[in-house]
Amino acid sequence: MLKRFYPDEYVASAYEIDFKKLYDNGCRGIIFDIDNTLVPHGAPADEKSKEFIAYLRAIGYRVMLLSNNKEPRVKSFNDVVGAEYIYKAGKPSVGNYKKAMERMNTKKENTLFVGDQIFTDIWGANRVGLRTYLVKPIHPKEEIQIVLKRYLEKIVLFFYNRYRK
Repeated sequence: MLKRFYPDEYVASAYEIDFKKLYDNGCRGIIFDIDNTLVPHGAPADEKSKEFIAYLRAIGYRVMLLSNNKEPRVKSFNDVVGAEYIYKAGKPSVGNYKKAMERMNTKKENTLFVGDQIFTDIWGANRVGLRTYLVKPIHPKEEIQIVLKRYLEKIVLFFYNRYRK
């Protein structure tokens, strides 16, 4: 039952994934969550995230930001990094994951998702059939509803770690 929430990979940071190798193996699109995936929750885009997205685009990737946040938050981040975006995405609902792939002109077989939350980011991407990367949250400061979900995520990660051994 819990396997539906398992990521394909669990890594410390989005910035440590070998995206060049993934591109060489056929990946062409990346969908990112923003908060606690690329920057701390609510933080503006910084030079690191700007350079990171530019690097991915230089490799040849199409990059999409998929956030449950409202447009002012997502647009202000995107104005700095220059990707495409969908706001108020309704994750884990699958519709906007599919819309993201349509806009990037990619398919589930050559698109991956990177996010920090199991019950929204990963579960939604898994439901669509994307390759998923769960990253550790960048910063512990989060909204209360996310803090509460983190306790449930610990249970899933306990069984995930046993499953991966």
